[in-house]
Amino acid sequence: MIITYTGNGKGKTSAALGTVLRAAGYHLNSCIIQFIKDGSQYGEHHAINHHLNNFVEVYQGGIGFYKLPGDEHSEADHKKAASEAVKFTYKQIESKKYDIIVLDEILTAQMVDLVTEEEVLKIMGSIPDGIHLIVTGRGASDAIIEKSDLVTEMKEIKHPFQKNEPAVEGIDF
Repeated sequence: MIITYTGNGKGKTSAALGTVLRAAGYHLNSCIIQFIKDGSQYGEHHAINHHLNNFVEVYQGGIGFYKLPGDEHSEADHKKAASEAVKFTYKQIESKKYDIIVLDEILTAQMVDLVTEEEVLKIMGSIPDGIHLIVTGRGASDAIIEKSDLVTEMKEIKHPFQKNEPAVEGIDF
């Protein structure tokens, strides 16, 4: 099954992580490949490293959010990191050691031209039977929606960020 979590609302990565948590309860193995997020520790990494590391591997392919305040990396650096994450994705698919592969923020990476829609569709088309793929991020194209078996759009209605309130540890990261 190919699952897409998209939209401008909060919860895309959280939904994917919830699926990974449920799968771990059934002793299924998951690989989370993060296309944008950098090496900073997020709450989910602490939980995985301390409680789920027998079932879940996290690969941080990103070097941070692209073109946001504080981004000190060049476009070429971001594209190289995304390209390496794509290569790593294929290695994990070919290894067949995972039941679920999550490509976190790959759609956002596509939206800002770090990966192409064709690359995302090619990955989606390469998933063999027995492996489930979850893609997350804003801006899923019609072609990606069509290729997916299940699509959920997160819609922002109200968020503390709109009032310039800071991210909350344990809720937002």
